[in-house]
Amino acid sequence: MSSKHRVRFPGALGSELAGRLELPPFAPRGMVLIAHCFTCSKDAKGIVRIARTLVERGYGVFRFDFTGVGESGGEFSETTFSTNLEDLVAAADYLREQHRAPDVLFGHSLGGAAVLAGAGRVPEVRAVATLAAPSDTRHLEHSLLHMAPELAHREEVEVDVIGRSVRIGRPLLDDLAAVDLEAAIRGLELPLMIFHSPRDQIVSIEHASKIYRAAGHPKSFVSLDDADHLLLARESDAAYVGEVLAAWAGRYVAKAARPSPDAGEGEVVVESGDSGFFNRVFAGTHQLVADEPRSVGGTDRGPTPYGLLLAALGACKSMTLRMYAERKNWPLERVSVRVGHEKIHARDCDECDSEEGRVDRIEVVLRVEGDLSPEQRERLAEIADRCPVHRTLTSETVIATRLEAKT
Repeated sequence: MSSKHRVRFPGALGSELAGRLELPPFAPRGMVLIAHCFTCSKDAKGIVRIARTLVERGYGVFRFDFTGVGESGGEFSETTFSTNLEDLVAAADYLREQHRAPDVLFGHSLGGAAVLAGAGRVPEVRAVATLAAPSDTRHLEHSLLHMAPELAHREEVEVDVIGRSVRIGRPLLDDLAAVDLEAAIRGLELPLMIFHSPRDQIVSIEHASKIYRAAGHPKSFVSLDDADHLLLARESDAAYVGEVLAAWAGRYVAKAARPSPDAGEGEVVVESGDSGFFNRVFAGTHQLVADEPRSVGGTDRGPTPYGLLLAALGACKSMTLRMYAERKNWPLERVSVRVGHEKIHARDCDECDSEEGRVDRIEVVLRVEGDLSPEQRERLAEIADRCPVHRTLTSETVIATRLEAKT
């Protein structure tokens, strides 16, 4: 199971900031630092769901509240965009000192602007991602003045921002007007992923276009269809962001750390979590997971051990058929292998030598597509039973288990 830790650390204005660190039950693939939107908090529903998905995919996630927001101390009216950047750097410093520096910065809305502007101040960062981020900070300045025109001539006013009443200070507007976010984006020099919805009513899709045009390569853009700004309408929207972000970031954080244990040629290493049935499987440079269904006490985050076994058999048969057809120059276009497993009484098994007890029966259904003759199809069915995994399962196999000596 993943672990969750509530932490506190000093922020830009001297107040204690509240953070939430979530770690997978094994060495994380990378560490993601999340910056929330303007007046939101680390516990915003969409952010929590994204974080959960990232942890399920093997990342450590640290989300925190800016000064004066959520569980953090300090007065919100005293904060500016610049103090938010300092809070972001303070969060990265905390991670570096207590765990490991962030590999990925991810920011939502104004938090997205913060990670774009602050990425250069966290040297370990290898990739940056934004969600519904503005392309310039003056967007928020104009929005605030539209909601509270009196800000133009008063030092502090109360403003309703997305259903929440907050006190805004004049220094915030002055600071927003002074930020050159476009210059920061042009000088980013890091892989960038941009998530944005064309239906966003708070920060329009044009901002995503401007960020994309200003950024250098590599850069990617994902349209979130009809998602709302806060990802509240559907939980699946936030889960989708987490899934895509996890896959994309994997291209860039792999070099940051090697969480997988060393395995020799032909070896696979399986490591359990702190509790439950969840396991991480390391096969060379590849990582898989294994679990059990919730009905038997698992968390259903991966296939069962039998599922992995059947997958190995099916993959081996498919590869063997492809290799054989290519060597024969046969027009095999596609192979589909359906594999099922059950335990049956020996007396009900016509193919079994045993007559008592229960035996394992694996049924394989092959589908081969292409302009193949009946003879070629029959031959492929014969060849499928000669794949190495099939032979291993049907021949005498010795499994020797020993305890590793303590060091």
